[in-house]
Amino acid sequence: MTAIEIAFEEGVLILTLNRPDKKNALSDDMYRVLAEALEEAERDPATRVVMLKGAQGVFTAGNDLSDFAAVAAGGEKPKHAFRFLEALARAEKPIVAAVVGLAVGIGVTVLLHCDLVYVADDARLSTPFVNLALAPEAASSLLLPARIGHARAFAMFALGEPMLGETAARLGIANAALPAAEVEAAALAAAKALSRRPLGSLMATKRLMRDAEAISQVMKREGEIFTERLRTAEAAEAFQAFAQRRAPDFSKLS
Repeated sequence: MTAIEIAFEEGVLILTLNRPDKKNALSDDMYRVLAEALEEAERDPATRVVMLKGAQGVFTAGNDLSDFAAVAAGGEKPKHAFRFLEALARAEKPIVAAVVGLAVGIGVTVLLHCDLVYVADDARLSTPFVNLALAPEAASSLLLPARIGHARAFAMFALGEPMLGETAARLGIANAALPAAEVEAAALAAAKALSRRPLGSLMATKRLMRDAEAISQVMKREGEIFTERLRTAEAAEAFQAFAQRRAPDFSKLS
């Protein structure tokens, strides 16, 4: 059974990440279910808005690093992550996110594809790709600098330091930062408000605001580099260090 809960309320498809033992880290099977849900949402006339949230006071700790470590050790790369990203890139119906607790890696980059984002003021958003000897994904190398500027985006990618939700709202990653207990209700209210708007007009507006083809092409280029990075000695050291609960040492690697 996958760790994605699916519910439907007043035209809103609600997708909840629910893997509390791993802080809602995304496995490949979770990516499969999310991709299928987004694809079906585009086809289903009853679905007018999609909402993403996490259970147990956490949005997501990002990708399941055991999947990355397996690729670094010579295994096959996950099959469904890029399918999910492609569904995000090409989604025409509005997507709303509710973020509390941790939002790491894909937990941040997915927000760049959401049309409305509500975060807890004490949420901690981070994109530690360089810390893991990897590279940005989900078209974030394009979308994050466009949202907050090159210098801030590079710092998020390269330093991996957490950003509080209140800062994310101030910089434009989110619409509003609220007390954690109010975030989900605010996001759902916004999603329901969107569901009452003319859907054709919403979709036309979103198409005009996003170049889906350009975003998809950036994703593909990032994906190639990301996969290459997974098989480097630097990545192997990063994952070994994580498993051993120590700081990685990249000083002897080139």
